[in-house]
Amino acid sequence: MFKEINGLPGHILVIHAAVVLVPLLALLASAYGLVPRWRPRLDWAVAILAVVTPVIAWMATESGEAFQEFLEGKHYPPELLAKIKEHSEYGETTFRLTVGIAVAALVLLALTSGRVRTPRLPSWVNWLLTAIIVVLAVFVLIYIYLTGDSGAASVWGNTL
Repeated sequence: MFKEINGLPGHILVIHAAVVLVPLLALLASAYGLVPRWRPRLDWAVAILAVVTPVIAWMATESGEAFQEFLEGKHYPPELLAKIKEHSEYGETTFRLTVGIAVAALVLLALTSGRVRTPRLPSWVNWLLTAIIVVLAVFVLIYIYLTGDSGAASVWGNTL
């Protein structure tokens, strides 16, 4: 399904969206939680990113697995396949962290936006969710970097 898009490896095309959207979700969700006065301006952007970004991250991992299988079928050298395996593991972790931050952001949105009827909870719940979002944001930013760096190293490491 994700092997090719218009004759090009699908992974190469999809990752560009993930590289932009994952950090954007991390930053905007953190800002939404940390700066309550910005919430009316950020709520729709955070909601859209919290729904779209995990889908894009999933597409990046699925297309990466298809690309990895293709390279294994072409009998690429074991040292290159080991680098790709490391890249794949970083990508899986990035996907899981992206889902976590998206769920936490959607819950915080539901509790604070005023658009959804939710029970009145103590204010510390919002701050706890914000802390979870910020911690996940730090980790997802680290892992999106590690994923991209390991992928670039596997492709360009011996070229330059």
